[in-house]
Amino acid sequence: MPAQRALITGVGGQDGTYLAEALLADGVEVHAIDTAPTPIPHLPDDVTVHALDLRDVDAVRTLVLELAPAQLYNLAAISSVARSWDQPDLTSAVNGTAAVALMESAWRCQEKHGDPVSFVQASSAEIFGVTTTTPQSESTALAPVNPYGAAKAYGHLMARVYRGRGLATSSLILYNHESPRRPTGFVTRKITSTVAAIRQGRAESLVLGNLDARRDWGWAPDYVEAMRAAARTETPGDFVVATGVSHSVADFVAAAFRHAGIDDWAAFVRTDPEFVRPADAHELVGDATLARDVLGWRPTVGFDDLVRRMVEHDLAQ
Repeated sequence: MPAQRALITGVGGQDGTYLAEALLADGVEVHAIDTAPTPIPHLPDDVTVHALDLRDVDAVRTLVLELAPAQLYNLAAISSVARSWDQPDLTSAVNGTAAVALMESAWRCQEKHGDPVSFVQASSAEIFGVTTTTPQSESTALAPVNPYGAAKAYGHLMARVYRGRGLATSSLILYNHESPRRPTGFVTRKITSTVAAIRQGRAESLVLGNLDARRDWGWAPDYVEAMRAAARTETPGDFVVATGVSHSVADFVAAAFRHAGIDDWAAFVRTDPEFVRPADAHELVGDATLARDVLGWRPTVGFDDLVRRMVEHDLAQ
């Protein structure tokens, strides 16, 4: 029998599939919650998927108490900032309220069975929003500027509350992280897939919003390793997970075209106000010193290599 059992919510996203693969490789029995009615791309067959809506608190709580996982990773979220503006009520329910209900379920499971549960909450750099502090750390004030960031801030703060209650809860403040498993609705994958299409004659232009927006971009599998380290640590806490280096959307575009063999990228790119967010966070770049010191975590893939991997994947499709 596996030494431990883990439960992952939001397993259908890029982080969820990478995390499931890594846990299975460690001999962990992996269960997952997802609402997807169809097979999930990249998800190993050995993962047991439970079709539930996280907003159904009673059903989810019953499952948690039955499975009694040693590790619980809450990755489920309305993950698009743009969508959070269109559906702020749904975003609040999934990213905020459902996350807290899951913490309560984990705490009750721990109380019932007498075995500790490690809870990892996937938070976001969007909780910092408009900040005058660069880089941001765990002590930076929360100032979200969109529904996504506000809902994540609630979950982040409640992780502290449950940690004080005796649940080994770590809230990972994840900065932007990418991979070929990102859906094309996200700007980075939109860039690399469209650049590949332009290179192969299947598209003529790339249409984007604010090219000057700056983000701290990392490699998704690296960030999954931070989650696993947080689940194992004896000192749970809040941890910024970031590379410490920021780049603009224009930097990402230029790198993508370069790796596709096109130098004059400006000729293929145009901007459209439709893709500009109602409010955008200022420069977000993280200080991951605490994650390095406590979790032993460091990013292994740099910005240029990240973009190259994504472009090469899309060129091969």
